[in-house]
Amino acid sequence: MQDKILELKKLEEEIKSCTKCSLWKTKKNYVVGEGNPDAKLMFIGEAPGREEDIQGRPFVGSAGKLLTELIENVIGLKREDVYIANVLKCRPPNNRDPRPEEIKACTPYLIRQIDLINPSFIVCLGRYSAKFIFDLFNLKFTNITKVKGKIFEVIRSDGSVLQIMATYHPAAVLYRPILKDEYIKDFEKIAEALERKKKTKTLFDFT
Repeated sequence: MQDKILELKKLEEEIKSCTKCSLWKTKKNYVVGEGNPDAKLMFIGEAPGREEDIQGRPFVGSAGKLLTELIENVIGLKREDVYIANVLKCRPPNNRDPRPEEIKACTPYLIRQIDLINPSFIVCLGRYSAKFIFDLFNLKFTNITKVKGKIFEVIRSDGSVLQIMATYHPAAVLYRPILKDEYIKDFEKIAEALERKKKTKTLFDFT
């Protein structure tokens, strides 16, 4: 655990000196990510927004409040129990969509975060996150509405199972409140999957 914390700290310092794309010139703060280094559940969004850029923390604006509410009230975890990051570590001007060259420059940092944290469940928040993670793990991505709410499983090289789900970005749900019930159901599926994993681990843990 201590080694992992040190490696994540080194990665954070590397990110905070990054100039691989032009976003570093317009951002206020790098938004590296935060949470439990040993988190079993990892949320990945697309890019920091205005409030995140100001505070240097992921998902702290109105969309972040909704995400935190669902983590705590539906999944039953505290925000500090999970790890939250974004595809991009700098805010695109005016919250525009990430550009391909920005994603290419930034995602090696995200890959290292995933490798270090080693979650058993990744939730992709929005289409840019989903597209990148699905491509990374050789899953077929069509569009967010086709894959959302479905749990995909990937067998890692060590034999462990990584579960992946895509769902809407919470900002989209705030923009279209009609999606909220459907969104809550996706988080209920996450809670159920984590509970099954927990029971399976308990059942076969003879140490």
